[in-house]
Amino acid sequence: MQQLVLAAALLLADPSAGPTPLVSTAGTSYLTAVSIAADQPVKVSAVTGDYLYWQFPATAGQRPELAVDVALPAQGRTGDHAWTVEVFDGLRRRQACVGGEQSPVAETSATSVTLGCRLRQVRSWAEPWDGDPLPGTYYVRLSSTDLPEKDLGLPVEVSLKLTAPTGDTGADQGSLAAPLVPDNRPGKILTTPAPTVPAEPEEEYFAWVPDFSSRWIWTASGGVLAALAGLIGFSWTRRRRV
Repeated sequence: MQQLVLAAALLLADPSAGPTPLVSTAGTSYLTAVSIAADQPVKVSAVTGDYLYWQFPATAGQRPELAVDVALPAQGRTGDHAWTVEVFDGLRRRQACVGGEQSPVAETSATSVTLGCRLRQVRSWAEPWDGDPLPGTYYVRLSSTDLPEKDLGLPVEVSLKLTAPTGDTGADQGSLAAPLVPDNRPGKILTTPAPTVPAEPEEEYFAWVPDFSSRWIWTASGGVLAALAGLIGFSWTRRRRV
């Protein structure tokens, strides 16, 4: 009877509510990064010295957080191992971690090391010069950054979990009630005609007088100086009659 009830429950259950499939692989570069989702279990077998890559989508308002646990080999290690987890956006810009142990060091006797990274809240907009996280694809890179050369190639087990809780969406303030500069004719330059001011009628007997400017002043001054220089030179070179 119990078997019949269990079978009926399985038939009536929603297939989409089933367990999230386990991710057991990782990429070796940005191009081969394996896609993961929030709350999806990740467990990968690797070796020290490898670079492991994953990618995940993030939307505005989320605060992605990563929790990584690396099981180290119990034998064969000759020194301390330094690990680091990094997150990059779609433009390959490294994002700051505001929480979690991003670059811990495992002592020689340690059997595991725990890493974490909590990103800032993803914004719906940002200035071009800002490095704030924006909606899109993010890349995770896990690597052992500093270890003895003899320890390269030792087997490790990596467990990773991604969560994406929603933050304070009201703090984003990324919407405008109205455009800052309304454009009624897209693609065309809006020009405002200057107001026409009626010119005052000029007196006819002053029509022949030119508009004096600095050019006229410098020209007249140059002419006067040239005339004076000519007269002085002529007086010096003229022979006096006896």
